[in-house]
Amino acid sequence: MSHADGRALLADAARRLTAVGVADAGRDARRLLAHALGIAPGRLSVVLNDPVSDEAGAAFLALVARRAAREPVSHLVGRRSFYGREFRVTSDVLDPRPETEMLIEAALAAPFRRVLDLGTGSGCILLTLLAEMPGATGIGADISAPALAVAHQNALDLGLGDRAGFRLSDWTDSIDGIFDLIVSNPPYVAAGEMAALEPEVVRYEPHLALTDGGDGLSAYRAITRAAPGHLQPGGRLMVEIGPSQADAVSAMMIGAGFVAVTVIPDLDGRDRVVSGRWPGNG
Repeated sequence: MSHADGRALLADAARRLTAVGVADAGRDARRLLAHALGIAPGRLSVVLNDPVSDEAGAAFLALVARRAAREPVSHLVGRRSFYGREFRVTSDVLDPRPETEMLIEAALAAPFRRVLDLGTGSGCILLTLLAEMPGATGIGADISAPALAVAHQNALDLGLGDRAGFRLSDWTDSIDGIFDLIVSNPPYVAAGEMAALEPEVVRYEPHLALTDGGDGLSAYRAITRAAPGHLQPGGRLMVEIGPSQADAVSAMMIGAGFVAVTVIPDLDGRDRVVSGRWPGNG
């Protein structure tokens, strides 16, 4: 292989990724080249005119080929940024999404001491909440043991190992204790909607974390049914939803006895979070 410089490699990779329909091909190519070179993405412009070693060049081309097959960038580099922190991700967990930061903002609008995250996946919601609320502790529950391993490692990486615990649990089945905040970003894609998702999602993300295999609402039924038994008086339940699910999930919360049920939109104006409070003063 000739010792091409980074700029030439980037241009060629961006063309290749654009040709197969990858959005933001240039950004993805930069992230992959920085990873292949072992440098932070922000330092890439400093070295773009330097020759790239055969080893780094081969690693980059291999990454580009995998991205062209629509493998997510986060899987290729093993990390994803969420709410200003880096989280390890693998094919065992859902990729943290920017819109989930709306759930974080809503949860942080009031103090909490003890939080339960149902379907924790990478742990990004639980660990972000603990990092942003000093002194709080919490539990992340998931039905996937490989996902819990990722979440536990993220807790250690962020120095939160002493404040975060993890449980293998089907929703609250293996959970003891009372919390003043329960959060969840459960699988809410209906089975019939899966085929319309991006190839990155359908091919590479865990279907268990995306869909319930039914109408997309079964997780909310289980959560709203179980949450009252694990909430302090005055405690909050907050769930991320798909944009068409606000009415159905709000009705479930009201039916379960929650008060002050509200729908919070994301930055694009789509319904994103449903929040309810368990009666009482706590």
